[in-house]
Amino acid sequence: MKLLLAGAAIAMIPPVTAFAQDAQTATQLEPVVVEGDAGDSATGPVDGVVAKKTTTGSKSATALKEIPQSVSVIGRQEIDDQGAQKIDESLRYTAGVFTQPFGPDSDTNWIFIRGFQATDTGVYMDGLQLFSYAFGGFYVDSFGLERIEVLKGPASVLYGGSNPGGIVNYVSKRPDGRQRYVETGVNDAGNVYLGFDIGDVASDGVVSYRVNGRVAGGDTYSDLQDGWRGFISPSITWQPDEQTRLTVLANFSHIDENHNGGGFLPYEGTVVDRIFGGVNYGRIDPDANFTEPSVDLYKREQGSIGYEFEHTFDNDWTVRSNMRFSAASIDEVNIYPNGWASATQLNRINFGHNTDAMTFLSDLQIEGKVETGPVEHTLLAGIDYKYYNIDQVQSSALFGTTPPIDAFDPVYGAPLTPRVSYLNQDLTQKQLGFYAQDQLRFGDGWLVTLNGRYDRGWLSADNGPTFYSASSSTQSNTVGDFSGRAGLAYEFDNGVTPYASIATFFNPIIGTDANGDLFKPEEGVQYEVGVKYEPTFIDGLFTLSLFDLTRQNVPSNVTLFTQMQTGEMRSRGVELEGKVNVTEDFRVTGAFTAYDIDITKDTNPALIGKTPFIVPEVMASASVDYTFRGDWYDGISIGAGVRYIGHSWADNANTNKVPAVTLADLKLGYEKENWGLDLNITNLFDKTYVSSCQTTTSVACSYGEGRSFKLKAHTTW
Repeated sequence: MKLLLAGAAIAMIPPVTAFAQDAQTATQLEPVVVEGDAGDSATGPVDGVVAKKTTTGSKSATALKEIPQSVSVIGRQEIDDQGAQKIDESLRYTAGVFTQPFGPDSDTNWIFIRGFQATDTGVYMDGLQLFSYAFGGFYVDSFGLERIEVLKGPASVLYGGSNPGGIVNYVSKRPDGRQRYVETGVNDAGNVYLGFDIGDVASDGVVSYRVNGRVAGGDTYSDLQDGWRGFISPSITWQPDEQTRLTVLANFSHIDENHNGGGFLPYEGTVVDRIFGGVNYGRIDPDANFTEPSVDLYKREQGSIGYEFEHTFDNDWTVRSNMRFSAASIDEVNIYPNGWASATQLNRINFGHNTDAMTFLSDLQIEGKVETGPVEHTLLAGIDYKYYNIDQVQSSALFGTTPPIDAFDPVYGAPLTPRVSYLNQDLTQKQLGFYAQDQLRFGDGWLVTLNGRYDRGWLSADNGPTFYSASSSTQSNTVGDFSGRAGLAYEFDNGVTPYASIATFFNPIIGTDANGDLFKPEEGVQYEVGVKYEPTFIDGLFTLSLFDLTRQNVPSNVTLFTQMQTGEMRSRGVELEGKVNVTEDFRVTGAFTAYDIDITKDTNPALIGKTPFIVPEVMASASVDYTFRGDWYDGISIGAGVRYIGHSWADNANTNKVPAVTLADLKLGYEKENWGLDLNITNLFDKTYVSSCQTTTSVACSYGEGRSFKLKAHTTW
């Protein structure tokens, strides 16, 4: 069974949740300030909130309006405007994306795209996958990113096996001229951080470097939770000429903290009042924590190193080679609730794991242009390889032996029975893919995009002895599949680009069915039509997309603990997003999402036609940020945002709803010369709400983030 499914909040398989410029070079005469190509770069800084190019939707630098799927780009400016400290916080204003379903999880960025969970197989960094299985994932700090890009819909044709709803690509900060930046901040819970971003160019202009990092520590909003974390990311670029560039990127991250509360709570007591024996006990405090502080822990050590190489030949053909090696070690102990034991007592699960994960990825590409009569072709071909290994031992105390705790007056320190192992596994997944792309331009505006790919995948699992079984076993499986995409667009002179596309996908999944056989890859198809509008009279980008996405071979439950691949889901909907730099000091964004997500096949006929739990089918948001210019008020800025999160279902049978909520955010800032202050307030009116529930018993509900104040001071020199 796949352990990291968002709905796996069941006792035997514990879920993973709370467990989360100027560029300056010197000449011999005088300094020369280089403004850079913020608006035109596919990986560099975004100009305000409007990006022009991306590599995520085509693996080559392409204008967003030319990609036959919906793409959103969140740049550093937009991240800072929101005061976001995590990646999932940065995506709260993005169409088609639902984040933080389990509340403010400090060690995981939970992301759903077009209704499907992307945290496992839909997260990439610099175009290479950050695969996650069970607890063997990789955490990335948002401070080290230049931009976050979301490609909506299937991406298998470019990246191999991946989430069918879409992918998120984190784009790292790279050497980009002279950088001298420091910021420090604190929130009203008492968590303090310091971040820095330093870079420069050697006198010969051939070598440039950049080092950024952040360290944070202190209390959080949840009772009993504290700890500290930090990361450092050095990078260096060697560019001997305009045709050749080599960038080496490295990262080391450390987290040492305990878990937050607010999750794994029952429906009754969070969404509705707890009523038992005619007595109304009300609702559980969102800040309450039901772990045991004497044993609770979360420790992560993580590192990566990789390179990006590019060389353009005299005939304008370009070769690229990208590679990254990553390793992570995660140790975790958490005692979390598991439904009501009595009127006010909550059952608990004593869970722990030791996990080591390692991944190696490489991608070799060649790109060039050719002409065949009136048609101009931009050709891309490549081969990529993925290797992922996880060595894990999961354990829990025998169920029913962990002492319960009072939900309204918790008392800690009860003796705990020891945990025993129920899973001891060493699993390896490998994938080799061959892909090709042709972008055809002709007829003063027509654009055809054709993609094809073949993947071969290998999976092996060694299951070692556990407390329940002294035997060992080995399983292996080999799969192969084709995927494709075809898109058609026409660019009008007024900036309007209608498009249509069809894309197939596959997604290898890890786990075994009720018969003990390894799962087959998920597969399916998406149809999408839309319009992208880049106005000629203002700096903005608007996207309207309609899609129909079918996901097949979805594991569905036969019993509480066993599954068969008889499931199918269909997600249809409309997404609308707009981003405008009205002026350099006035930025506006807006987004609207409406879905119809249905279970179309399942082992339980009663679920057919129902909507899966967790994901809301309607979401909307808008934000504005304005900086005053003039007299004494010069440099004062004010920003505001509103987010509507529609209702979701607490179970697949659609018997209980999680209510909709509207949230407001506020930003106040002041910037003068080379320093500034920002105050961000999230959930301004401190609304108490439940972000989602999961499972048919509704014992895994999570509170959304309450009001938080984040004060930041920053300076450059």
